[in-house]
Amino acid sequence: MASVTKPETAEAPVSAPVPAKRKGKVLLIVLVAAVFILIIVLLGFIFLVAMSKKGTGGNTAGDPAPPPPPPAVSAPAVPHPSAIDLNRPPVFVQLEPFTVNLRAEEGGDSHYLQTDISLRVHDQKTADALKGWMPEIRNRVNLILGSKSFRDVQDDFGHEKIQSEILRGLNTMFGVPPPPIEAPQAQAPLGPVQGVLFSSFIIQ
Repeated sequence: MASVTKPETAEAPVSAPVPAKRKGKVLLIVLVAAVFILIIVLLGFIFLVAMSKKGTGGNTAGDPAPPPPPPAVSAPAVPHPSAIDLNRPPVFVQLEPFTVNLRAEEGGDSHYLQTDISLRVHDQKTADALKGWMPEIRNRVNLILGSKSFRDVQDDFGHEKIQSEILRGLNTMFGVPPPPIEAPQAQAPLGPVQGVLFSSFIIQ
């Protein structure tokens, strides 16, 4: 009897183990990607810090230092014309008398004005300085008085208005900005001339 040989059973294929070289390659790729992401995050942080310093006025190394602000300059303290110091006598500049023809009104009589004017100033130094400007001062006062009519000068309100106009005109001549026309004399801006006084006011 012939012997029957059993066919050899095929063995199941065994999966080969992943080589260690391949595992190391994957780990290296992951590590490089992590380092790359870390560098991007670090650069973004540095950029944000630099922008915030620039926005808040921080000075970077390459920028020139900003110039220092100019020092604050305050105007010299000068007493207001209405604030009279009783312990310090006032200083006045007496002008020579004025005689001007008043502006003639239609159908009215001609009149002229004769007046003595004194200017109140801050101190004797100012009074001495005004003497060098006397021709200009007299010319300005003459123009103001000669522009008035008899109706403009016949009452106390007209006198006060002329005082304010002379005060404003003289101080404007010395560079002081004029106040509003309706402002009373006490509210006129401070200047070399602090007050205008009539010693006499005669209309004929």
